[in-house]
Formats: sequence, C-alpha cells, structure tokens
Amino acid sequence: MGTICNMGAEIGATTSVFPFNHRMEAYLRATDRNEIADLANEFKHVLSADPNAKYDEVYEINLDELKPHANGPFTPDLANPIEELGEIAKKEGWPLDIRVGLIGSCTNSSYEDMSRSASIAKQALDHGVKFKSKFTVTPGSEQIRATIQRDGQADVLSEAGAIVLANACGPCIGQWDRQDVKKGEKNTIVTSYNRNFTGRNDANPATHAFVASPEITTALALAGDLSFNPETDELTGSDGKKFKLQSPFGDELPSQGFDPGQDTYQAPPGDGSGVQVDVDPASKRLQLLTPFDKWDGKDLEDMVVLIKVKGKCTTDHMSPGGPWLKYRGHLDNISNNMFIGAINSDSGEANNVKNQLTGEFGPVPDTARNYKALNAKWCVIGDENYGEGSSREHAALEPRHLGARAIIVRSFARIHETNLKKQGLLPLTFSNVADYDKIRSDDRISLVGLSKLTPGEPVVCVIKHSDGSSDEIKLDHSMNETQIEWFKAGSALNKMALDKQ
Repeated sequence: MGTICNMGAEIGATTSVFPFNHRMEAYLRATDRNEIADLANEFKHVLSADPNAKYDEVYEINLDELKPHANGPFTPDLANPIEELGEIAKKEGWPLDIRVGLIGSCTNSSYEDMSRSASIAKQALDHGVKFKSKFTVTPGSEQIRATIQRDGQADVLSEAGAIVLANACGPCIGQWDRQDVKKGEKNTIVTSYNRNFTGRNDANPATHAFVASPEITTALALAGDLSFNPETDELTGSDGKKFKLQSPFGDELPSQGFDPGQDTYQAPPGDGSGVQVDVDPASKRLQLLTPFDKWDGKDLEDMVVLIKVKGKCTTDHMSPGGPWLKYRGHLDNISNNMFIGAINSDSGEANNVKNQLTGEFGPVPDTARNYKALNAKWCVIGDENYGEGSSREHAALEPRHLGARAIIVRSFARIHETNLKKQGLLPLTFSNVADYDKIRSDDRISLVGLSKLTPGEPVVCVIKHSDGSSDEIKLDHSMNETQIEWFKAGSALNKMALDKQ
C-alpha cells in the first residue's frame, strides 16, 4: 500500500488512498501509536470509501495473474514482465550484465521488504552463492537499520556480499560516488527505488536503470544477468549443482518489536524569537533566501523563450541531483543546474540553447542569467506531464530565481504545478495542445489581461513571430483565488509575510 501511494504521485495522482485496515492498525501499534490506532478504529467508517461511490475509471487487478516486473530503463512507467525482460533487452540493445543491484531508500525498505530480500540471499548462501553484481542496502530509517541489525537480516545480506549504506536517500537521489563505470559508459543497474530517470542515480546518462521489487532486485543481483527469471531459471551452487530460488518470506512486523536505534533528534528551543541564524556570506553551500519581487500589476509583454522543451521533462531534468545536492542550501549556486537535462526541441540537445538577445549559443543557466541581468523576462515551453518525478522544490525555485515568469506546457504533473504556483510563477497549459507547435524558440510571448486573472478563466497569449506574423491562443490555469494572490505577491511566502503585517 505504501509503495502504491508513493508511486501514485509519479503519474500525477492528487492522492492515493486505502481504507483503514488491520495491517495499518498493527503497524501503528507496533510503532507505539496506540492512541492513533484506537482513534482510527473508532472512526473506521469514515476512513473508508463512501457507500455506492462512483468512480471515473475502475480497474480490476487479479492478483493470481499478476507477474513480477522490472520497469525501465529511464522511466518508471515502461513495464517489462520478468519472463520477457531478457528478450526485450536483447532486442533493444540494453546491457544484460547487471553491474549493481540496490535496495532500500524510503519506498521499499520496510521490515518485511528487508526480510524477504534476506531470505533470498540466505537461500543462495546455503548453496555457496553470493551476489554476482555489486549490491547495496540503504535502510529507510534508523529504526529499520537497528531492527534488521538486531534480527540478523543485515548480517545475512552482508555475508552475501552486500554493502549496507547510511540511513539516507542515498543513490535513490544521486548521493552515490560511483566509481565502477565512467560517465558515458553504457551499463545496467537494478534498484527497488521509485524513480529511474536518466542520470538520476549516478549522474551517468548512459546508465540503464530498472526498478523492481526488493525481492526481484535481490534475485537479479545474485544472477548478475537481466535475462534471469527467478520463477523458472536456476543458479549454480558452489558444488556445481543447479538450484532454484524458492518464494521469499518475511515477517510483516518484527516479533520482538522495533528497535528505535539511536535517538539523534535535536529539539528546537521552546522560544525561537531570539534565535539569529548566521550564514557566512562567502559560503558556497548556504545562502539566506531573499524575497522574490512581486508582480508589478502589468501584463507580461514580449517574454523571450528560454527553451522549448521536447518530450519528457522531469524534475530531474530541471534540477539534477547527485553532486548538485551539496548546494541545496544555496539557491544561486544550485541554479547552475537549471534545465541542464531538458532536451531543446530545436536541436535535440541538452543544455545548449540560443540566446535570443545576442544570438550566441550556451548552457541554459548561463543564458537565463544573461536575460536576468538585462531585465528580460522569460518563459519556458514544455510538453506532456511536465514536472513528473520527485517533488523537488528547487525545480520551481531555480527558474523563479533566474527570472522566469511563466511555464507554458501541454500538461503538468500536479505536484510540480503546485510548486510553481508557490513561487509566484504562472503555470499555464495550452487550451488546445496542438498550439505547442505554434511557438518557435525565437518568438516573443505576451500574456495579456492579467489584471483580470480569475479562477477558471483562460489567459490570452499573443505569440509574435520573427517574420512579423502573430498568433493569439488561449491558455488554461488551475489557480484558485489564494494561489492568484501568491502570484500577485511574488510567492506564497511573500503573501504570508504580507498577511502578518
């Protein structure tokens, strides 16, 4: 249930909901939240679907027919049944040799997940077999780390050749100093993480990352081969005999209860009014934020197009992780990664756009900085499901910081759309998706009638072409009254500050 709720956001779901059930209750009690469990039980009738509820779409899944999958590469919505993965990989030219298997992080690192993976590793060890691929384990919390250390799962995985990493996001968001391949080297990894966009895990655009369950990831890493089907294929033991992996098993909750591990929480002071935060102005990793400028009350006239994006543009394309994460506390420095993974519709290249004011080509962030220095407002044109992936706040903060005013796309991923609103940007969608093709990189874009911006009412957009012709189109938005106030104030934080005055 947790994995499904986590992944729902990947395809733009507003939320994913399951009725309160006995498994939720058991987990709450196992984590010392009896009062919450009692309250949930008392209002169980509320925490369930309404009687005779009507749904726009209904899908029925027969769990008896459900087969293991490994999704990817480069996107979590490319589904490959394990029984067909090898043949698909050969046909597509994907590397079959699995260089690294990785399990854990926030999505699939429950006690049961780790126990099931350990049960597979134990079967292999009983036959003298260890991981053929490198294998890493990232506990999802200090509680999980301490509990699997106490109960032996960590030892089993380590004995089979796994490296247990720190309790952190780790390679899932690119916190991985990978040394076994060079950047640009084609290779395959399999993870139980929730995202596998290009370069996300190791900053290598040639890494073919597949996402699977922890059990499948563990089995594939033992074989070291993408074509291995653990349901039908055999491994060879140290004695030369063939053996098949049996269905994994793991307790849903620890019989001895959870071990909370080390308590590293540092409580804030009861009264923080006298606390002053000092940041070295020369720091490259920390920078105090300053308020964004508020809307001047005028229409946005003759904006330049920073980049017209073609195809998938996730938050990883907009603000990659990996080595950039050390700048998360310094908005200006991390803005140097803005849109460096987005594909320019003109050239099919990443991080190379034409400066519409100078005629020179250069990196996207540098071009945006030039526009900002010249007080030239700019916008971005995007494709379908723009902003899918992590709810990465920097993917909205960076464009705002470097002078963006509007993001105009065929469709948005919901979370990123909301993040743009919070930063005082205008997230707009083409009323007619075909109008995406009307905009050229050297056009000037005007948004008119903004003083009458109203929920549910489209925005008029005038496209001025370099040949002197123009088009007028309609753009939709999903802003409510409060969010329109964010735009006028310059950001949600600005509006909160105004409300306190």
